[in-house]
Amino acid sequence: MNENNAIKAARQLGRELQKDERYVAYHTAKEKNDTDSALNDLINEFNLVRQKLNLEISKPTEQRDDSYKEKLDSLNAEAQGVYVKIMDNPNMKAFTDAKTQMDEMIQEVSTIISLCCDGENPDTCQLPPPPAAGGCASGGGCTGCGKH
Repeated sequence: MNENNAIKAARQLGRELQKDERYVAYHTAKEKNDTDSALNDLINEFNLVRQKLNLEISKPTEQRDDSYKEKLDSLNAEAQGVYVKIMDNPNMKAFTDAKTQMDEMIQEVSTIISLCCDGENPDTCQLPPPPAAGGCASGGGCTGCGKH
């Protein structure tokens, strides 16, 4: 198959993305998550609790007894407790941070591609400023949304 120049450029972009430190950090963190047995045990525990919760929620009304709400509350609390443990795991924290950085890079690349598809000059098109935390009302500064 004969690839056109845009496809060739996309493949080259893919190679460049894979050289980026954010990509490397993301995949390193993902691999550490995958091999962290304590973290995987917590994730499995969370999934089991979530299944129990879904089973309880899906019970027809006529099968729900007086303890239904207490069961839901207990399972919700258990799921939240396990979730906190998952998110407190150092490997999960590193993964979450690395994923955020990777997602930001992908969003920047996607924005540039979209701007170019809209006719902007690839060499001079500008990325919008990152949104202020909480938006205009938070005092974080203008996000440039044009609404205020």
